[in-house]
Amino acid sequence: MCAAARNLWWKALLSVAYTTGARIGEILNLTWADLDFETNQIRIARKQDNEGLPTWKPKDHEGRVLPTPSEVMQLLADLQASLTEGCPYVFITPKRWEDIRRLQTNGTWKEKQFLINNLNRNLAVLRRRAGAAKFTYHDLRRACITNWARFLPAHVVQKLAGHSDIKTTQVYYLAVREDDLEKTRQVQSASLNGDPTDPLLTHFGQNGPSSAQPARGGSSQVPCEQ
Repeated sequence: MCAAARNLWWKALLSVAYTTGARIGEILNLTWADLDFETNQIRIARKQDNEGLPTWKPKDHEGRVLPTPSEVMQLLADLQASLTEGCPYVFITPKRWEDIRRLQTNGTWKEKQFLINNLNRNLAVLRRRAGAAKFTYHDLRRACITNWARFLPAHVVQKLAGHSDIKTTQVYYLAVREDDLEKTRQVQSASLNGDPTDPLLTHFGQNGPSSAQPARGGSSQVPCEQ
């Protein structure tokens, strides 16, 4: 998709979506003040009317800080250098910012109104040009969280994804991928040719030196699994 994108704006938007897991609404509401180029971090934070910005708050009302690859931060730096000053938003053009300000002044701006129009239509045009399968902006977020879930603990992924309920995060840990199946085969193959499993580590194993002998009057038969 990035290779098919004809401008820096699209390359930056898609890269941020795929590597930070931010929701599309969170991305569109990013301002340059939310970007820390020194630490390579993006901050998801609510916006207030008293800041001269349309009122907006993250889902579940919770802000967070997202570590971002240096390559993506460089794209954002290049995008900033290519734009004229005056617009506080990262992905809103100065022309669109003027329209928003005019609507605010006239009192006709609605809080849930889209900051950018025709975003889905334009994504579809780019997708067809790239020859990519049909997908949505939210699929980029899902892909990012899936990648996180392969390497990070659940509570860390929950925080980065902005999930209020850990059950939502756990969905990304339940999917069994083909590489998981292959790793399973390798583990079991190694167990056939290696040391036997320590009975003290199994469910019915008992800690202590006497575990090899059944208790007086007891049986050495292993209980059936229920």
